[in-house]
Amino acid sequence: MNYLSLDKYAKAWVFRHQELTIPTEQLAHIKPMTPVRSAVLWTTFISRDKDHPDFFTDADWVKQAQNFTAEDVFWERAFENGDAIPEAILAHLDWQDNTTVYFCLSKDDVIETRFDVFKAHWQNFMFLADGSFLVGKKRKQVVQFLESGFARLGVQPQ
Repeated sequence: MNYLSLDKYAKAWVFRHQELTIPTEQLAHIKPMTPVRSAVLWTTFISRDKDHPDFFTDADWVKQAQNFTAEDVFWERAFENGDAIPEAILAHLDWQDNTTVYFCLSKDDVIETRFDVFKAHWQNFMFLADGSFLVGKKRKQVVQFLESGFARLGVQPQ
């Protein structure tokens, strides 16, 4: 089994927030992964050595400037205003709506969904923005959402 039910997911409250409701049919596409499956995704996309964004060093690709654009995107204003995800982030990703995406919080905590569901309910996910990464299946683009309200736009190295 690769997924936890939302009922068993400790952070499920972000998807049941009263002011940011998610329809049941879209909730079904938000799938927290088991710690074992999360670890596989984390080590594939993010880091083989570090288990949380707090522990990255300059040796990790996610800390190396050449893998990210020079300009970060301020997502917090759109979040506070109830707006759509910032256009600069969408332009960077340029993914189809049915793209499988992974919102990676740590080695033990990854959430799978579709890109259209993420875009529609991105504000719910931002309650978990603490260096979290959004990556797409078979895609090289990455966005790191920082607690500061900024997003780093990057490309995973080959």
